[in-house]
Amino acid sequence: MNKRLLAVAVAGALAAPAAAFAQSSVTISGQFKGGFENLKLSTTTKTPASQNGVVDDSSAIRVNVTEDLGGGLEAIGQWDIRLSIDNQTAIAASGNNHVGLRSKDWGRIFFGRQDLHYVNNESDLTAKASLRGASAALLSFAGAYGASGTAINAGTAIAGATRTTNVVHYTTPNWGGFTLIAAYSANSNANEADINSTVRKGSAVNLNPNMKGKDWQFGYSYWRAKPDGTGNASITYPGSGGAQSFVHNQRGDRLYGSYVWDGLKIGMAWDKSTLKSYAASNSGTTLSNRTAWSIPLSYTMGAHSVHAHFDKARNDKAAGAAGLDTKASMLALAYAYDLSKRTSAALTYARINNGANAGYNLFTSNGTLGLGGGVTLAAGEDPRMFGLTLRHSY
Repeated sequence: MNKRLLAVAVAGALAAPAAAFAQSSVTISGQFKGGFENLKLSTTTKTPASQNGVVDDSSAIRVNVTEDLGGGLEAIGQWDIRLSIDNQTAIAASGNNHVGLRSKDWGRIFFGRQDLHYVNNESDLTAKASLRGASAALLSFAGAYGASGTAINAGTAIAGATRTTNVVHYTTPNWGGFTLIAAYSANSNANEADINSTVRKGSAVNLNPNMKGKDWQFGYSYWRAKPDGTGNASITYPGSGGAQSFVHNQRGDRLYGSYVWDGLKIGMAWDKSTLKSYAASNSGTTLSNRTAWSIPLSYTMGAHSVHAHFDKARNDKAAGAAGLDTKASMLALAYAYDLSKRTSAALTYARINNGANAGYNLFTSNGTLGLGGGVTLAAGEDPRMFGLTLRHSY
């Protein structure tokens, strides 16, 4: 009898979580993505001026949970875990993570961490090809310049050029193709810690109206951010009187759109980004004021697809950059072949030509996929990459 009671108890314990689990829909997806790349600098005095290596291209595991709450309302949640295929310590839930509610009639609201603003570029190149070739290298960085004899400022990432933290995110229902994203963050790049900090409170706002048809879309993204605190790492801007500690108040305006016709996609993106200092001695000083644009193209025919974009950053109009050659251009080309519905191989070529005082770098080269050994660009150096990328999605 005791054995029978024990068996019933164990069966009940196992059945309870199974029953609870069955109430929610759980899906697991993601990708393995990485490859072998050659990275090279020209117009440089660095020795050697090139390197080969294996890189990860944002491999991920995503867990999505949906529960029907009735009346057209759903509970939603997502873990977006990034894992490097080339670095065993690089495992973090650093992707788009959230928990919230969704309704066809009322839209979607969630709390968490999310890509905002910088992703609106209309290029499809990095979906299967290398992340280094992203047009965000020019569109999403400002202040990438330095005068002769001064340290180069490698640029400040607008909207972090990555996921924004502390986000309250709302998306309206789809009204005949029109949607609006409204997002707020109490601190866009770190955990919140205002109480007794003796420094100012930060915040960030993103508004992103978008209109989409069967073969086209266009939209506008507005970004404003002021970080917490009164100072950050010392950087040198020409005309700043030497290295000073600045917090950058950010303003970003992005127009974008695309049209698809019989496998051919033509897009455009225009960006204006402004950085202003926040410090007792020079509050409101414009540190960077630059515009940039991008023309992306792609063509898909069966298992074959080709991608390209040409991008241009204009001379910075900040007073400290007056008279300096701070413009830059970028060309990226990629060919991808689908080995199956889930697996592809791609070749990527990307190059940035910097003006004599510009310091724009290939996307992710200032981050986790960087040049290595703490190496950064000097003013006027031109980065170039060529690589093979394999991607398997599941």
